[in-house]
Amino acid sequence: MLKSFFFQSIQTLGAIMFIMLIGLIIDSKYVAVNYFEDAQWINNILVVFLFIWVYHQSPKRSKELLIYAALIAIVGEYMFSKLLGMYTYRLGNIPHYIPFGHGIVFIFIYNFSKKSEVKNRRKAIEKVFTISIFFTAFFFLIFKNDWFGFLLTLLVFFFLRNYPKEKLFYLTMFVFVLYTEVVGTFLECWKWPPIAFGKFSFMPSANPPIGICFFYFGLDRGTMSIYKRKHKEAWARLKRIRAITA
Repeated sequence: MLKSFFFQSIQTLGAIMFIMLIGLIIDSKYVAVNYFEDAQWINNILVVFLFIWVYHQSPKRSKELLIYAALIAIVGEYMFSKLLGMYTYRLGNIPHYIPFGHGIVFIFIYNFSKKSEVKNRRKAIEKVFTISIFFTAFFFLIFKNDWFGFLLTLLVFFFLRNYPKEKLFYLTMFVFVLYTEVVGTFLECWKWPPIAFGKFSFMPSANPPIGICFFYFGLDRGTMSIYKRKHKEAWARLKRIRAITA
């Protein structure tokens, strides 16, 4: 059973973490300066092909979720980066691979949270992730003066009170987003300003702010909301089944 749990975790969460690491290295400032200036285009092409492959390998429901997540990500990226100035990408653009990457990440995390052995250990995983996030948030606050990230982390926990059935998915997303943000900022693929939105001097921020996953939840909720609205009868039936088996 434990062996199956590790296999299912590596097959989903481990795989997307490795893919993300390779992609961010390709788009890093180090590679651009020392090896290939236009490496971001390599990443764009690879991620689009991966998106297409994941789409064709996915069941019907996941295919829909994948498309919705990518479309919402396009709007979110331009709003948060270009309009609100929350963060800035290395070349000052919105890399084409980013929205497709959001969709891929959504599906991998979704698949992880639905794996049988992961679901069997749901409570334990949620507890480990919650404690890890809590102490990491304090570390960022004390050693990086990350008041913005700390506030967002508190909002994340407040938000999760309303979604107990999906808590595992959101906590996993939080951990993965933090991993991505730390790697991405370290490799200088993008950067965050020292204050929230680059405007609010009373709200210091780290690079990256730890609780930035709070804004990813908008993408996640939007993706699920579109699917639920399009499949009202199927979703109502699932809720009745959950109520019986709870």
